[in-house]
Amino acid sequence: MNLRQFLVDATITAVVTFMVATVVTYFYNLLAHGSGWVDWGTAIELAIVFGIVLPLMLSRRSPG
Repeated sequence: MNLRQFLVDATITAVVTFMVATVVTYFYNLLAHGSGWVDWGTAIELAIVFGIVLPLMLSRRSPG
């Protein structure tokens, strides 16, 4: 995997993770606490971590 493909995969993974984390934290806070707010810190941290780790893990997986 070259650097360009890694950056594309990392960006896509980070964006999808960020969107999912914002929706999940919003609904969790709405149902559990009665206030619909998003935990932006958690969403950004998860997006950064998963955006780096998942593409690296998939690139290191042996083919076949």
